[in-house]
Amino acid sequence: METRRAAIADAEGMHRVLRAIIARTGRERPSDVAFVTSHYIANPAGICCTVAIDAAGAVIGFQSLVRAEAGNRYAVPSGWGIIGTHIAPHAHRQGVGAALFRATRAAAQAAGLTKIDAYIAADNAGALRYYEAMGFRTYRTPEGIVQKVCTLG
Repeated sequence: METRRAAIADAEGMHRVLRAIIARTGRERPSDVAFVTSHYIANPAGICCTVAIDAAGAVIGFQSLVRAEAGNRYAVPSGWGIIGTHIAPHAHRQGVGAALFRATRAAAQAAGLTKIDAYIAADNAGALRYYEAMGFRTYRTPEGIVQKVCTLG
């Protein structure tokens, strides 16, 4: 497995990862190629979007980091980072998330961020465990949500 910066050519593979997650969880979300491109790869607030690629060249996961702007939908303080992690179900528990976070953490530090927020559905036990393992700690729990923060330093 390798990680690298996401490119427009990765949008289709990232779309497939999102569709596999939706099929597994039943949580519908925007996932078409145009959304992937605008929201993850070419987001004007984006700091980085990293893909994990398997030995066959397929995208098996990706992680995005954007700078929080005032009034964002997650109520994250302006200037923090907002992270999103998406890993194909067949690639869970293989170190994909840890590899992605190494790249994201480095990009966050290079961008001068001091904190990163993860906005997680309260019933998403796998994501809650993952972010805890990456050093995130719960700081807020709006109904049905757990928000975790990673303090960089």
